[in-house]
Amino acid sequence: MNTTDTSPELPVVRLIPKAEARAIRHGFPWVYANELVTDRRTRNLTPGTIARLEDANRTPMGIVAVTPASKIICRMLDQDPDAVIDQAWFATRLTRALAHRERLYDAPFYRLVHAESDGLPGVIIDRFGDVAVVQPNAAWADVLIATLVAALQDVTGVTTVIMNGTGRARTLEGLEEKTEVLVGDAPAGPIPVPMNGATYMADVMGGQKTGLFFDQRPNHAFAAGLAKDARVLDVFSHVGGFGLAALAGGAKSALSVDGSAPALELAEQGAAAMGASDRFETRKGDAFDVLTALAEESAEFDVVICDPPAFAPTRNAAEAGLRAYERVARLAAPLVADGGYLVLCSCSHAADITKFRNSCSRGIGRAGRRGQIIYTGFAGPDHPQLPHLAESGYLKVVVYRL
Repeated sequence: MNTTDTSPELPVVRLIPKAEARAIRHGFPWVYANELVTDRRTRNLTPGTIARLEDANRTPMGIVAVTPASKIICRMLDQDPDAVIDQAWFATRLTRALAHRERLYDAPFYRLVHAESDGLPGVIIDRFGDVAVVQPNAAWADVLIATLVAALQDVTGVTTVIMNGTGRARTLEGLEEKTEVLVGDAPAGPIPVPMNGATYMADVMGGQKTGLFFDQRPNHAFAAGLAKDARVLDVFSHVGGFGLAALAGGAKSALSVDGSAPALELAEQGAAAMGASDRFETRKGDAFDVLTALAEESAEFDVVICDPPAFAPTRNAAEAGLRAYERVARLAAPLVADGGYLVLCSCSHAADITKFRNSCSRGIGRAGRRGQIIYTGFAGPDHPQLPHLAESGYLKVVVYRL
């Protein structure tokens, strides 16, 4: 594997005079295209080029990765302008990230790197025991993937590294979509993942994102605490998310609803691994259609969870997304027994907690129900938030008692 170090003889890119240099000095990790002097030399840089950033007065500000065609033209890698982005640099970042996760969890199943929040902009790494799945969602990480992987193996000891190069973020960077095994052998099948007493089956080669969503771990646990002897409905369930956690928490029954047959099959495998198949059912279909059908069937549940995909992935989509969240709440609320619980989730960073909560409450009201908010949750601590970057705090969960 080629792990050639980045040369310290770097090109220089410079902020325009009116750029917000102070925000960058204080930790904001991005430079937008309209903040940088984009002369011909800068425009001709190869995507992912490592460069030195200077302010308008030519004062060095740090080391950045440059993607000339991206709206986010520079991502801050290190505020030390003399830093060298080599394997040792990656190892330092990864060692710090690992120390935090090892303090949190007693088994190696977690998000190891949460992009900018862990000092590796655009890089996601989820760990499944001896297997790591890397999402290099920025051009610089694509360019330096061999160096990153070498450091990852050295720091963690993982024996298999899979690159999952799919998703909207890579498209915005102009990167091709591809999934491949970079080190080791592809797993023979789904990987069993223990979490909150449940067993999840992660398809790290063909599943959604890295194969499993670790971010909901604390919210799964809270919902499971409500689920003893309860009838549970888990909508947009993916591979079993809240439903399997509820079974581990003693639910009488759990019905998982999703549009993906492969995801529901993995959920069934997880229930079987837990010895809970007799309490678990699945229903494939469009979530809105299934919610409507369940109401027509006069179905009733003690706990209803809706964890949809990002309805508002951008600011331009925020209003439409908030209307979709309101509709979810309006359709789900009638299915909740009196005194039961409704768990509503959003992974849209463009819909902040206040707007999301208001949309949910409006939907519940439109359904003729009234509720108390008893819990507000966010992503687990292996998904740290960068205070300067709202996008890093994307997940919101609001639990109502109706």
